Amino acid sequence: MALRELHNLTIVRKNGPIPVVPFLSIKEKILGKGYDLTIIFCTPKESKLKNKTYRDKDYPTNILSFPLSKQNGEIYISLSTARRDAKNFDMSYKKFLHLLVIHGMLHLKELPHGSTMENEETKLLTKFYK
Repeated sequence: MALRELHNLTIVRKNGPIPVVPFLSIKEKILGKGYDLTIIFCTPKESKLKNKTYRDKDYPTNILSFPLSKQNGEIYISLSTARRDAKNFDMSYKKFLHLLVIHGMLHLKELPHGSTMENEETKLLTKFYK
């Protein structure tokens, strides 16, 4: 299991490499430097279990966000599900992964789905995806 801690950001990956995304910069821009965030890369099976348990949805999802307090949260990302779903958004896997990270963090900031979130995602994706 890979575990990396970077200034209030912990990244957990059970096997394989961690994708190259500016996690810390995105976290600091959206949630602030003082926010404690853990990003867990999970399997589709784990994603499905969490999705069923917490959202009563019986399928794997690409990302789930869990606010634990005002200054602490977790994000679960299923990389294989994200890779599959990227095609549905007409994006490369890498660009879609950037979007998912942004999307998850905006949910931790309590933004609901809608035009405000979409506008923020577009702006932040332009800033962080090169």
